[in-house]
Amino acid sequence: MRKRLLVEYLGTFWLTFGGCGAAILSAAFPELGIGFAGVALAFGLSVLTMAYAVGSISGGHFNPAITIGLWVGQRVDSKVVLPYIAAQVLGAIAAATALYLIAHGKPGFEAGGFAANGYGDLSPGNFGLAAAMMIELITTFFFVFIIMRVTAPGAAAGFAPLAIGLTLTLIHLISIPVTNTSVNPARSTGPALFAGVAYIEQLWMFWLVPIVGGMLGAWAAARLERNNALEE
Repeated sequence: MRKRLLVEYLGTFWLTFGGCGAAILSAAFPELGIGFAGVALAFGLSVLTMAYAVGSISGGHFNPAITIGLWVGQRVDSKVVLPYIAAQVLGAIAAATALYLIAHGKPGFEAGGFAANGYGDLSPGNFGLAAAMMIELITTFFFVFIIMRVTAPGAAAGFAPLAIGLTLTLIHLISIPVTNTSVNPARSTGPALFAGVAYIEQLWMFWLVPIVGGMLGAWAAARLERNNALEE
């Protein structure tokens, strides 16, 4: 169990450091041309690389919504759920702390939104709560649904991390303007602690909705698998 928790910690650290780091350190300089697309790709690459590196040890969740979703889909044992979530949150907080310290190496740095998630006035495009909830629900539903399907028996061997990384990239391309993209309560928590009270007060949504979306996505995938088994 210790090894599994360690890699969940490291995987979530890398996801948060890579994705949020691209937003905080690179996208802050328009002349680099990274933009939303670059940040989306950074998130996708971070989960893709770590899924290949350590996915065989822990399953490569790096996200409480995925852990809970896979538990609903009967892919993980109940005893790992809370320890995994704790490791993921700690990894995200550690990554946000590292980014904060690095960013302070630039004179005049101000944390601002610090790649945190938000709705209303804290949304990059000023989208309201209802829009934010809808996009987080839909994107997390499909994220976990796809994870369940590409890791199911009979799926193409060795390609799951690639599909998962590309899915996360697509999700960010769609939803960065709305919520700055969560689909991951741990990733939301780390930066929010440095972005300020307003972002912390909105964290409830970035825990509740992705978890519900992930549970529904896992349920739909599991039901599809059962139906396929019955037909065969």
